[in-house]
Amino acid sequence: MIPQAQVQAYREQLLALRSALLAQISAQRGGSLSRVDVAADHFMHAEDSHAQVTSQRDLEFAINERETAELAELDAALLRLDAGTYGVCIDCAAAIPEARLKAMPEVQRCLPCQEKMEHRHP
Repeated sequence: MIPQAQVQAYREQLLALRSALLAQISAQRGGSLSRVDVAADHFMHAEDSHAQVTSQRDLEFAINERETAELAELDAALLRLDAGTYGVCIDCAAAIPEARLKAMPEVQRCLPCQEKMEHRHP
């Protein structure tokens, strides 16, 4: 169990990461425009080949998926903080080492369980 004083520090770190990610997403999307609209705008140049346009579009979608996943991980970590389960591996219920939480506060698994999961789903 994480001491209450550290819970607030992790909450602040998670909220700061979430805020920075949302700002990054907004900046990359051109403010209120969606990433698809921005991509469509800069992919419609006549000098771009079909392969260039397709590759860039695929990259934009991959970045969007990763950012969405990161945001979901941060939100899930905040929910675990509220539920009192933050810092406990979701697979084996072992305590996640503090060094791992400090490096990646959104993690939900201890290192052995994370490695097992990555080997099952490469």
